[in-house]
This record gives sequence, structure tokens and C-alpha cells, in this order.
Amino acid sequence: MGLAELTPSPAVYLGFLGYMQLVFFENLGRAVMAAPTPEAKSNLARATRELADAHEVVRAELRRLGLDPGEAMAPYRAALDDYQRRTQGADWDEILITCYLTHGFLADFFAGLAAGLPRALAERIAPVVEVQQGEEILVALLAREIDGNPRLASRLALWGRRLVGDTMLVARSVLAWPNGGTDEARIEPVFSELVGSHTRRMDALGLTA
Repeated sequence: MGLAELTPSPAVYLGFLGYMQLVFFENLGRAVMAAPTPEAKSNLARATRELADAHEVVRAELRRLGLDPGEAMAPYRAALDDYQRRTQGADWDEILITCYLTHGFLADFFAGLAAGLPRALAERIAPVVEVQQGEEILVALLAREIDGNPRLASRLALWGRRLVGDTMLVARSVLAWPNGGTDEARIEPVFSELVGSHTRRMDALGLTA
């Protein structure tokens, strides 16, 4: 079983993705506000603009379906706001690693689900979900922070391990299981692959997953 077999309806997929992007935008906004230098603020602001552009694509697709974007995203607000509160991080470094790791994990996840959408929609949405907006900026900022304070790595590694559990739970919540049931054994390899990509992201910063 692959993610494409568990893709929800286009309305659910786009509504969930759209609100998730708003969570990402809020996280990046917090990173901008907490950034210690004008250069860091400016770089992160570029990432927020990229994400805003991606969000407009999702809103346009919801309107193409004849849906009001706000109403389509509303059912997922409570769960995703709670997820954001649990994973937002206590300081700038934790906010940065949250943006990098959770955005990356969920970009991979939604890209996998996109394969189960109607073909035309999948082709239009792919450029939005296959790219983690601002990834290069986040990696560069995090690498600089870790290089300047090697003891930071252990704290960020611990935070990264916590993030993956919460992020897997929120990802599972959008899956459309056949006949309303679940088959954890069959889906485990898919999530193992996603966790493997998460581990590679941490490895890129010298963090132990």
C-alpha cells in the first residue's frame, strides 16, 4: 500500500494542505520576529513570500472546485492549531528546526498523496507540494547557529526527535482508509521512508536522529 491509495478527496486534500500552509506561515513569521540580525530577518522574509505564493495556488484550486477557501480549510483548524502549539519551539533555534523538519516531512507526505489525485490537479499541485519553501535559507541559518555553538546540536537533535512523532500523527489524520479501517502493517513502510528522509535532513546538519 502506498500513499496514493490513501489519498482523500481533492476538497479534503486541498483544505488540509491549505491550512497546514498557514501553520507553516505562522512558524516562519515567528522565526522572522525572533531573528537576531537584519540579514536573517530579510532571508526568512523571502521564505515567507515563497510560501504565500504556494498558498495562493492551493486557494485557486479550491475555487476551481467551486469551494470557498476559508470554509474548506476551517474543519482542520482546531487540530492543526493544536499541532502548531505543540511543535512551535521555545526559542529561535527551535523555531528554525521546526520549520525545516516539519515542513520537509509534510512536503514529502503531500507529494506522495498527490499521486492519488485526479491527474490534471496532481500536475498543477505538484510544483507546490514537492518543494519545501525556504529550505536552503533554513539550512544555511541553522548550520551557522550550530557552527557557532556546537552544544546546540544535542538540544536540536532531541527536539527533532520529538517533532517527528507529532508530525506523523497529524499526517495520518488526513489519510482516507478504505472502508473506514486502518492497516498499520501495510502503511508502515511508507512512513518508514518518510522518517528516513527526516533522518537525512537531520544528518545534513550533523544532528543525530
